[in-house]
Amino acid sequence: MAGGPAGADGSAPVVLQRLSDLVRAEGGLLADALIEPDGDAALGALAARGLRGDGHAVDLELVVEATYEGYLLHYGEPRLMTREDDDLALLAGDRLYALGLERLAAAGDLEAVRALADVIALGAQAQAAADAELARAVWEAGAVEVGWGPADALAHAKNAARAGDSGAADALRAAARQVAGHLAPVR
Repeated sequence: MAGGPAGADGSAPVVLQRLSDLVRAEGGLLADALIEPDGDAALGALAARGLRGDGHAVDLELVVEATYEGYLLHYGEPRLMTREDDDLALLAGDRLYALGLERLAAAGDLEAVRALADVIALGAQAQAAADAELARAVWEAGAVEVGWGPADALAHAKNAARAGDSGAADALRAAARQVAGHLAPVR
């Protein structure tokens, strides 16, 4: 099931509805903070198109979108939950980070756990530097790494980002295109 962009009728992708349903099923305060899903799921769809997407024990699309929603709850405009209570938004963000990581860990996919952990850390670093372009590139390269697996080009680009290299966003995008070919976003 591909989530991808919002439907022609303006509806949210299926994967966002599935993620909303998971949060609702857990109940509690996070379920009470749900709103009608709105937005695209391009990162999850990108990961799902990767070589690792077929037959993977975990729904990579859902994992990436859960983790990205966690990031949005921390730093942006979430697609599934209200930000009316900042403390609850942070808690919900942490829970969604954990949801993605725990599903990969339970499947024994430590490479993908490592990739998502890097995305979370590098995304936070980009936010601390107020570098929205780097943050977008981190997420694009991260979705590629989850979908296609680790690659030297991605590792070098992530190291450039960690070091604060001014060309890190371009390096991440170039590495993503090298690994995923034409499927990787180009901005």
